[in-house]
Amino acid sequence: MPRRKANDPEALLTHPIIFRVSETVFKRLEKTLAESDCGSIGEVARKIVSDKPIKCFYIDITLNPVMEELALIRKELKAIGVNINQLTKRFHQDEGGRRRPYYILQVAEQHKQADMKVARLLILVSKLTKRWLPE
Repeated sequence: MPRRKANDPEALLTHPIIFRVSETVFKRLEKTLAESDCGSIGEVARKIVSDKPIKCFYIDITLNPVMEELALIRKELKAIGVNINQLTKRFHQDEGGRRRPYYILQVAEQHKQADMKVARLLILVSKLTKRWLPE
């Protein structure tokens, strides 16, 4: 199967340019490559030469515990939602209606748990907001 034709022939990289750099420049290019969205050192060099922006990504390790707690809260809220759905299904399947008050109490308890998790979530989000969006 042949390669598809490019939509924009001006965007094709048809002219090779080969040049050498020192070890320090190469290491700086490698560092930029590791932090950026580029796929190769050649792409980093092309963006530098053509004055295109290079998007760099940095990881703040001080946020790891907060992110772990957020992920745990998400997992717990999802489990609570599954429990509520199961209880609701059982509530609607109860033909005699004898166990409906039990299901109502169980759903109310699940909602209380969800409220506690959401309250904790709001506290964490407000702390993150203060950190990332200073007034």
